[in-house]
Amino acid sequence: MSPPPPPLGRARRRAAQTFDEALDDEELVAARAALAQGRWQNARSLLVRTGDDWDRRGHRITVLAREASTAAWVRDWLLAEPDSGDASVLLALALVRRALRGKEKTAHAREACHRAAAASPADPTPWLGLLLLECAQGAEGDVVRVFEQVRTRYTDHHHAHHLVVAWLAERRVETGPDPLHEVYDFANWSAEQAPADSPLAMLPVIAHAERYRALAAAGQERADPAASGHWVGRRARQVMKAAFDWWLEWEHEGHPRRLIDLNFLAHAKLCEGRGAEAVALFHRIGDKATQAPWSYPDRDPLAAFRAARAAALGTG
Repeated sequence: MSPPPPPLGRARRRAAQTFDEALDDEELVAARAALAQGRWQNARSLLVRTGDDWDRRGHRITVLAREASTAAWVRDWLLAEPDSGDASVLLALALVRRALRGKEKTAHAREACHRAAAASPADPTPWLGLLLLECAQGAEGDVVRVFEQVRTRYTDHHHAHHLVVAWLAERRVETGPDPLHEVYDFANWSAEQAPADSPLAMLPVIAHAERYRALAAAGQERADPAASGHWVGRRARQVMKAAFDWWLEWEHEGHPRRLIDLNFLAHAKLCEGRGAEAVALFHRIGDKATQAPWSYPDRDPLAAFRAARAAALGTG
């Protein structure tokens, strides 16, 4: 699922600036920079301010957890505040990230997530950490069980739904482009169950792109998404129209992960051949691109994003 690393040198720095998982959260960017230098107090204050805004808390903790030095500095934090639930959760997610990179035993990461969940029973974020692990390594029953633990605490958890969609999309690739595939059922059901203003309305678009990724990787779809035909069927057009209409009515300027949805929707609109709609989305995205789905199936995401934006805006 992960795109190849960018080339060394200046191109790597440009890519890092373009694909920043913090997105447009400037407070998060500042806390991450301080944490990399061992100043964990900034992260502590950030998470206190975040409170029980669960989507924002999950976003901030998963981004902080990606830094290589996070686990070490958070252990210092726990020495100063042994009962800190925020520190326990951040350490757990940092160990999950290390486990996914093969730098930590999976069992240790799982144990840390369970400890954090026990310390903060209402918080879905430790279970988000477990879901990251199970989607990458676990059995089907484990994924479903952990996802239900997230939903019990926050029904509309954005990141958790995206993880399950990506996981489901990889099932039964040998069946080829199946419009009745379970990933579409899950995405549609989730969108229908959510409140009218929930960004989970975008989930059918995410499902469509993730299924394309899985099919293209298996040789069941053409490697050029715009030429694959995956976005031009009747069902696909209905999904894209519904998502774009939702965005026009309910655009969430404040949702911490909205730029992920906007990148998926802009990508879909270009593949569908709806350039004017893509233009509106690119104006909202600005330079806050995300690696997915521009990397699908195995493209250079920075080059793909720039080419797509130039084509839409007529600046190429």
